[in-house]
Amino acid sequence: MNVKPSVAVLLLAAVTLVSIFVVNADYNTSSIDVHISSMHNNVERSSIDPDKFLTNFDYGRVFVLDDGTVLREFTITVKDVRLEIAPNIYFDAWTYNGTIPGPTLRATEGDRVRVTFINDGSQPHTIHFHGKHPAEMDGVFPMIPPGGRFVYEFTAEPYGLHLYHCHVPPVAEHINRGLYGVFIVDPKIPREPAKEIVMVLNSYDTDFDKENNFYTVNGIPFHYVKNPIEVKRGELVRIYLVNMTEFDLINNFHLHGDLFKLYRTGTSYVPDEFTDMITLSQGERAILEFRYDYLGLYMFHAHVIEFSDKGWMGFFKVVDDYGNDDDSNDASAINGNDGN
Repeated sequence: MNVKPSVAVLLLAAVTLVSIFVVNADYNTSSIDVHISSMHNNVERSSIDPDKFLTNFDYGRVFVLDDGTVLREFTITVKDVRLEIAPNIYFDAWTYNGTIPGPTLRATEGDRVRVTFINDGSQPHTIHFHGKHPAEMDGVFPMIPPGGRFVYEFTAEPYGLHLYHCHVPPVAEHINRGLYGVFIVDPKIPREPAKEIVMVLNSYDTDFDKENNFYTVNGIPFHYVKNPIEVKRGELVRIYLVNMTEFDLINNFHLHGDLFKLYRTGTSYVPDEFTDMITLSQGERAILEFRYDYLGLYMFHAHVIEFSDKGWMGFFKVVDDYGNDDDSNDASAINGNDGN
């Protein structure tokens, strides 16, 4: 179904505004079912689940080598799919493992990482990992043709928040179509325990004119408006934030009701700033840490307001206990008060 972008955006925004301001809205966290149709007319049913993506870390298949090194094996497959990113709005995507974003891979500094890459798509593709590795593992060459495969193998270093994406020209198109994901390398000395979540800022150019029509966090416009992310009062929250927006020079993240410690690229235990907003260029990333002291609903969104209006906004829902709604959905909570 072809929908003019301007009309589609207005319809989606109208529905979302109703969701925001209806005080007794049902904030359930059910997944969004999506019909996926491949470019080869092999129809399959799958789903995009931004809630699951938040905390779904892939640690791979784990082995211990003779010298004591931990080996983590992953498999990533390119699939051409047609995703329903909003009601009756479809996007012809190139994906890693059938989703946008691709899986969040996780290892510890010094681990050996082995990724079997299978190209079941219709175009040549690669995986380029940010971080340190030999030239032959850089994912620029060789380009893997449809039906081909390649094994990337390297040592996970340095620790920090990294990413991976296709590097076949035109790179912007391959990224915009959906070929990207997050690669976390944990330090050998663990960080403080926290509620850890991944947020990938992305966009959709649905008519392929190099101008974005929708902006999201984790793949679905306005998803966390209708399904706020629950955190506990006083709990340390750690966000792994990555910007994969193409065709716009910057994107950003603004947190309401608190400030966060900012660790750019996550390659240090010492924060770079204490702030409530960060601006990122394409491929830039950071770790954010904060605690909420008061109950209620707190918005987070792009401070490029056009991006917010087109889907990039959401809420944190601060509670005393998970699954206990109490008064967290009342009008005072929307203003960031705990009702006491």
